[in-house]
Amino acid sequence: MDKFIFKDEPDQEDGASNAIAKAEKFWRILIVDDDESVHQVTHLVLADAEIEGRKLELVSVYSSEQAKQLLKDDDNFALAFVDVVMETDHAGLELVQWIRDDLKNQAIRLILRTGQAGSAPEAKVIKEFDINDYKEKTDFTSGKMITSVYAGIRAYRDIITIQRSLDGFKQLIAATHDLLKINQIRSFGSAALQHLLSLMNVESSALYIARNQVDFDQSASNMIIACTGKYISESDSLESSAIDGHIKTLISQTFENKKHYTDDDCFIGYYETGNSGSTAASVLYIEFEQHAEHFKTNLAELYATNVALILEGLTQRHEIERTQTEMLYLVGEAIETRNQHIGRHAQRVSLLSTLFAQKIGLSERYTSAIRIAAPLHDIGKVAIPDHILNKPDSLTDDEWNVMKTHAVLGGEILARSKASISQLGARIAHSQHENWDGSGYPDGLQGEEIPLEARIAALANVFDTLGNDRCYSKKWQVDEIKAHIAAQRGVQFEPRLVDILFANFDEFVSIREQYPDTE
Repeated sequence: MDKFIFKDEPDQEDGASNAIAKAEKFWRILIVDDDESVHQVTHLVLADAEIEGRKLELVSVYSSEQAKQLLKDDDNFALAFVDVVMETDHAGLELVQWIRDDLKNQAIRLILRTGQAGSAPEAKVIKEFDINDYKEKTDFTSGKMITSVYAGIRAYRDIITIQRSLDGFKQLIAATHDLLKINQIRSFGSAALQHLLSLMNVESSALYIARNQVDFDQSASNMIIACTGKYISESDSLESSAIDGHIKTLISQTFENKKHYTDDDCFIGYYETGNSGSTAASVLYIEFEQHAEHFKTNLAELYATNVALILEGLTQRHEIERTQTEMLYLVGEAIETRNQHIGRHAQRVSLLSTLFAQKIGLSERYTSAIRIAAPLHDIGKVAIPDHILNKPDSLTDDEWNVMKTHAVLGGEILARSKASISQLGARIAHSQHENWDGSGYPDGLQGEEIPLEARIAALANVFDTLGNDRCYSKKWQVDEIKAHIAAQRGVQFEPRLVDILFANFDEFVSIREQYPDTE
């Protein structure tokens, strides 16, 4: 038979053809047989077959060793026809065992073909080897071949769907491990949505969830809280994102109409939750990049409704944390106004302390706690008389002794709360004026006796204070600040923190520049 009949079949060595085949979603079938005529007949019978909307890509190898080499690098085959007798009388059987036991590929459907049934009796082979069908070549007609391929590929499709579902579920479980961490909102949402796609066997959809919150003042905002596919790394805000304007319009209309929308290109689901004083709505947008024959609207609605409820709870927690942080900034700045200083010192100390914590390598939880607590480092100054707090000249010994009491007072105020962040804030307020060499107050602590968060806040506080105008001094120049802090290395400040400051000086300065005091 003339091989040129099959010229249009893609060659497994042709990288461009493989890329096109994958883009067009072919079912890939491996033919393992040392008889050239078997390959030609198989190509001829299956040349025009189309299963589940996909054509077939047939790849030929002529020995079990060639098959092993190919499958080691490329196991993306739905089905394989395997001859029993090739290099040896049992080469095909050994290949089957290698695929299942060594390659650990349980998905590929294996159809054993033999022209010498006596060397591999059907009953024995079916019992001892993990194959999916057994055919004698003399009885394997074109009709039976096509029937076997249909059955094999459909079984493969179902197995892959189950595998993807399990992989998505594992990803979802991994994402929910730290579910209550505020910064896990996006990773949880994305994992949940990936799981949804896996359940529906939708491979190439691009998907994200947008959330619309109507606040007490009736203002509205749209925030992207989960995304997959080509929308990954988009802006958190739908309005400011680079998403196509037509898609934004569809999403906005879905919010306004308060009902699902679908067409040939996408599915948009609308989900509403609420509590006293506000209404929260979420939109699930799924874009069909190829076709939607596997998309199950009912499953999407059921699943997304539950995901939306979880994300709603997480988003509310995020909003609470953001509000608490802003309130602490305001309290810290209110304390600063008693120093006749209207500025953003408390916020800068918080951000500078956070940067120190990150550079040291503290855990995310510890770093977040320092960021929230640091603005209250000087809360004890609420009890200091104005004539001492705002005195432009040097304090007398008695006045200085009064001023120093703010450390103990601040610690006592915050220690009244049993919350862990308040306890951390109490340690900052109480010990931020301790010195590395033991010369500080109120307890004369030395070195690592001083809580780490207090050591961090101490340097952040001085670095920012020297770089801004105060009631008792004008801001220092950069060289003066560097010289002073260098002189206090190992005296007032922990040497490691000073080294981190100088190694990343521009980053610390940029925080001051991004959040300047108001005039």
